[in-house]
Amino acid sequence: MSSIINSFVHHIDEQELNVHSVRVLQKGVTIGAWDRTSDMRRLQHSVSKSFTCMAIGLALAEGTLTLESRLGDYFTSPTPASHLTAFPPADLTLYDLLQMSSGHDVPVLWAEERATLPEKDWAKYYMSLPLNRAPGETFTYSSADTFMISAMFQHASGQTVKDYLIPRLFEPLGITNVEWETSPLGITLGCAGLQLTNEELGRFGQLLLQGGHWNGKQLIPEEWIRLATSQQIPTPGDGDWGQGYGYQFWRCSHNAYRADGANGQLCVVLPELESVVAINSDEQNMQAILDNVWSDILPVLEKNIG
Repeated sequence: MSSIINSFVHHIDEQELNVHSVRVLQKGVTIGAWDRTSDMRRLQHSVSKSFTCMAIGLALAEGTLTLESRLGDYFTSPTPASHLTAFPPADLTLYDLLQMSSGHDVPVLWAEERATLPEKDWAKYYMSLPLNRAPGETFTYSSADTFMISAMFQHASGQTVKDYLIPRLFEPLGITNVEWETSPLGITLGCAGLQLTNEELGRFGQLLLQGGHWNGKQLIPEEWIRLATSQQIPTPGDGDWGQGYGYQFWRCSHNAYRADGANGQLCVVLPELESVVAINSDEQNMQAILDNVWSDILPVLEKNIG
């Protein structure tokens, strides 16, 4: 076990936090690595959202979509919904969806609902549900919003998010045989369902840290990564969930940002320290994991820079 994460591993074990794998990178070099068993591919849950965001950045640069693109440009709302609300889903823009401000009080298409939903056209289902309030104003975390981003992308580009990203992102990062769940109609889930090793997650973090630049090529526009990882909307949560949200990325304390997924998939990028911390877990107390990053790993990174 690398000495840089001795204290971190000691404390997560002491607190019985079920962390599987840790990678710490600084200045492009892995300076700490630990696996409880092996670094196998694991479901990344909502880390997937941040990968979907990369496809959108490229689509915007290519002119396939704009932030003002509306769901109504690609999908029709069933007639009843338009009579139930002053805020029809057709008016939602890509911008609203990216910053999770679609206007639903109770988001839909969570994993449990997706598994049992009779309607196989999930975009049609989403478009049938009236909004509770004006979009663009209030953050409400919603996996359905990201699924609709993926659906919008597929309609606009003619490719799934997964297929589009394979030559543009995954292959350059050395991520092969990509596994990413789809909807019953073949739309890349977008909000979840991507499988990665923690080593691969760390590479993604390093790409973000480098502003989308990788091995001499600009894979993702640097300005898009800057916008996506900056606060676009405030968030009401506690701790690292109350630091604001970008476009499919969370802001963190310590001027960091992260991609994260349920049960402790974390890709934390600390630009000022030229560092990435990638963690794969099966642990609901994600704030406790982050607290140990801040108490045990952060000081070492600061010392190295200082």
